[in-house]
Amino acid sequence: MPKVSVVMPIYNVESYVASAIQSVLQQTFTDFELLLVIDGATDNSLAICKQFDDPRIRIIEQQNRGLAGARNTGIRQAQGEYIALLDADDLWLPEKLAKQVAHLDNNPEVGISYAISAFIDEQDRSLGLYMSPKLQDITPQEVFCRNPVGNGSVPMIRQAVFAAIAFQYQPGNDEMAYFDESFRQSEDIECWMRMALLTKWQFAGINQVLIRYRVNAGGLSANLDKQYQQWQRMVDKMRDYAPTFLQDWEAPARAYQLRYLARRAVRMRNAKTATRLMSQSLACYKALLWQEPGRTLSTLAAAWLLRLLPLKFYQTLEQWGVNLSRKLK
Repeated sequence: MPKVSVVMPIYNVESYVASAIQSVLQQTFTDFELLLVIDGATDNSLAICKQFDDPRIRIIEQQNRGLAGARNTGIRQAQGEYIALLDADDLWLPEKLAKQVAHLDNNPEVGISYAISAFIDEQDRSLGLYMSPKLQDITPQEVFCRNPVGNGSVPMIRQAVFAAIAFQYQPGNDEMAYFDESFRQSEDIECWMRMALLTKWQFAGINQVLIRYRVNAGGLSANLDKQYQQWQRMVDKMRDYAPTFLQDWEAPARAYQLRYLARRAVRMRNAKTATRLMSQSLACYKALLWQEPGRTLSTLAAAWLLRLLPLKFYQTLEQWGVNLSRKLK
């Protein structure tokens, strides 16, 4: 049995899938299987996957069920003690698996291991931005408000954690699910919240960049309003199993989510959406201004500068800020 099962859902990503697969095959840790779940792809993705000749690769084909459904299929067939997820348009750095295997091996109380992500564009170029979450002593409210895991290409999770949250997705069907297939966005955080609230397994991170996360204008997360609607659906679902928790944490979590979406809107150069989302965020929970003044004010300033300044001037200011940040590091 392999130590790690890598689950990669694949749907119409022919431009990126070869690089994603290669980033797995180039890992310094080699005791893994790679499950390529072809989720009803209609492009050349399947043919590209078949070009790889490696005994650790298994190709699984199914009708389109969405990202959550493809992950569920891969997890059900996974043989490894640990399961690592990778979206087919993202990349791993070579030591990603080795670092996380050691992390879980050395910390038996940790069920969900994650790390820092670096943002790249559609041409694999670094954007100079990083997803740098809190790494230790993670509480359920921090998962809800800040989602330290960050994105679906980051986590390595014990099989035992998935077993603890498994549910029968359809009555009369023995097939177990882990991600909720009714979600086409926010399926990650919906799953992490059940892990945080319904199990005793801990979340913990590694202080190292191990993932290259692609900001793709055509990706699922590009439609910010739909993403927010799906986040609201997750909150409504939580009312059934964590109503007391929501009474205390729904307002700040909503403000954090809106601020996050505003930052995404800034990166997408959508000034009107960015300023609207920041206004909604502060209306939900004004305490963001003094609890996290740096990130809140910088997002607010970026949104309004983007809206008021000519784009070329804004881009010059933004690049100056990125260069300054690099020098300070």
